[in-house]
Amino acid sequence: MDYRQVLRDLIFKISYEVSDDCRCLLNKAVEIETDESSKMILETIIENVSIARECKQALCQSPGYLTTYVTFGDDFFISDLEQILKEAVIDATKAGYLRPSMVDPLTRVNSGDNSGRGVPNMEYEYKKGIDYIEIIPSIKGCGIELYNKVKVFTIAEIGDNFEGIKKFVLECVVEAGGTACLPSAIGIGIGGQLDVAAKLSRRAMSLRGWMQRSEDKRLAQLEDELLEAINSLNIGSGGTGGKVTTLGVNIETAATHTTLCPVAINFHCWVARRAGIRIYKDGRVEELSFM
Repeated sequence: MDYRQVLRDLIFKISYEVSDDCRCLLNKAVEIETDESSKMILETIIENVSIARECKQALCQSPGYLTTYVTFGDDFFISDLEQILKEAVIDATKAGYLRPSMVDPLTRVNSGDNSGRGVPNMEYEYKKGIDYIEIIPSIKGCGIELYNKVKVFTIAEIGDNFEGIKKFVLECVVEAGGTACLPSAIGIGIGGQLDVAAKLSRRAMSLRGWMQRSEDKRLAQLEDELLEAINSLNIGSGGTGGKVTTLGVNIETAATHTTLCPVAINFHCWVARRAGIRIYKDGRVEELSFM
């Protein structure tokens, strides 16, 4: 089987097509929005999504930053997976789907093709007994990264009913205001140490559908509370006011130390460039859904 072509097609696809859950949420948002300016912005976004998909043109001027989540078992792995994905990103850049924007962090020298150390970022998870490899590439816009925050809470700061965390999230949204590529989606990582919370916040928006609630009832309730509270701020799409500021709030957690609790807030623009496939040992390819 030509894994190289399958993965190249996958990277090309997410350069010009948003995931189904994002498309659904945008359509719902325009239905409920009453502010005329915000509604017009949403209609323009939906038109942009449709044209990009139909014409196979880049969704956004930002090439974003690619993280690929890989789940594998004992019997099957693609040994040169990372190299294949690197080449796919370069090909997508040369084809005009991604603007070349990756630079050395210190010298700021641009590679010219979105290649570079650590690109793409790879995250691996082992699952015993599976006979496939699951690959989910997620391109996350970088401009919105300016508004991400991490805070290490003491137990007292968390407060009753997580009031401290709720306040922190809302303060971050208000500080970002209308410049955070609205309507956004927000991933929240709670627990571990600082690095763990940050990774969880990205995983929350990359691996879960934006309409899916957590299987943990406490977290699901917190997700709903935060989504309602954020959208009641009346910031609106593009910051023009309105009912829809955020399309979704997803939370992921990990155990942490008894004395503290890190919390990471990760903003994601409406451009949900992600897709997933499972490649089985026998060569079958299954497309994943985020609905």
